[in-house]
This record gives sequence, C-alpha cells and structure tokens, in this order.
Amino acid sequence: MMTPKQIEKEVLKIKTRNKKVEGDKAWELSWTRKATIMLFTYLALGVYMFAVGIVNPWLNAVVPTIAFALATLTLPYFKEMWLRHVYNRD
Repeated sequence: MMTPKQIEKEVLKIKTRNKKVEGDKAWELSWTRKATIMLFTYLALGVYMFAVGIVNPWLNAVVPTIAFALATLTLPYFKEMWLRHVYNRD
C-alpha cells in the first residue's frame, strides 16, 4: 500500500509528464515548427542544387519545398480519413 506521500510524489510525476507531453504536442502542431521545416528543406535543396550545378538553384528549390510542405500539411486530414474509414472498420 502506498503512503500519502508516495501517492503525492506519483501524482506530481504524472503531472510533470503530462505537461511535457502537452508541450511536445503543441510544438508538433505549431506553425513555427512547420515554417522551420520548410526553411531548412529549402536551404538544403538550394545548397544541393547549387552544388550539382542546377541553373537557378534557389528558385528551383521553391517547388519541391512547397510540395513537401503541402504533403506534410495535409497529413492530418488524410490521417483523420484513414482513422474514420479504414482503422475503425467493424
């Protein structure tokens, strides 16, 4: 049997964990995270295209960056559809 002090300690650990999980979830859904991913994708593509000698690398890096962003931004919609129509089938 747990003592009241042990229970209090466990509740505090759970609350601390929940706060961390809530922060992680907020970061996953934030526009800051999405913009950061887009920026680093654009920079990586631009550097790569410049290194291999593609004409207008910084302009050409925009298209795959936008495609990547659209793919990742629409994932929640497709996840919801999948959960509703595939995963929850009886």
